Amino acid sequence: MRVRLCAPSTPFNRDDAARVVALARDYPVVSLDFHPQCFAVDGHFAGSDAVRLAAFLECANDPGCDAVWFARGGYGAVRIAEDAMAGLGAAARDKLFLGYSDAGTVLGGLYAARMARPVHAPMPADIRRNGGEAAVRRVLGWLSGDRSGEEPGLDATPVVAFNLMTLAMLVGTPLMPWLGGHVVIVEEVAEYLYAVDRLLFHVTAALAPMGVAGIRLGRVSDVPENDRPFGMDIDTMVRGWCDRRGIAFLGAADIGHDAANRIVPFGLADWRRGQ
Repeated sequence: MRVRLCAPSTPFNRDDAARVVALARDYPVVSLDFHPQCFAVDGHFAGSDAVRLAAFLECANDPGCDAVWFARGGYGAVRIAEDAMAGLGAAARDKLFLGYSDAGTVLGGLYAARMARPVHAPMPADIRRNGGEAAVRRVLGWLSGDRSGEEPGLDATPVVAFNLMTLAMLVGTPLMPWLGGHVVIVEEVAEYLYAVDRLLFHVTAALAPMGVAGIRLGRVSDVPENDRPFGMDIDTMVRGWCDRRGIAFLGAADIGHDAANRIVPFGLADWRRGQ
């Protein structure tokens, strides 16, 4: 399992990359190859749009690798995602693409194109979190064939998992996949409760006409304090918008911007089981 790593959004750190490579020695079937672009810096971004796009396409179209793992999130993937989809070749079709948060922009575009195998999963940057080594090991184990790191509520129903803001930004663009019949798992971080409510208004309005199977709620963390209590908790908000739109609320999910973030392969269960 040769895994190439690139950074479609923000830069990674060489010392942290070395820590991840050291962990990977415990998983001999996995070989990690960090693209030098991961460490490029151009203002906020891991290199210019052109540099990030070229690195992504080099990794995605490399016939000698089996998976592309995004090194870090942060803002930036949306600036290259449409050109990235247009540049994919045959070698990208059966690859795994792993990441979450801002990387969901690319995962969504891949799924919309029915291209490759997108996977919501921890990223190397999670090594910086408290307990982050376990998050990185969860992915290395999964790439080695250990499915114990997957979100425990997965069943035969097709599923996707997104950061709520990222999913909201996909709505109305060519990168938004059709999610009829899917369970949609969402999580959020560092947004005011009123902003989460606004995102739910927007996202549920887009999902309801598709006929999604339901919504599950991951963790909503690091919520800033408003100048007055919002008066409604996250669970109440999600249930309320699901009721308004006629979408089934299917309960909690074990994903989020934290070291406990579980793995969610997009789509049907057949390939998740390796069949």
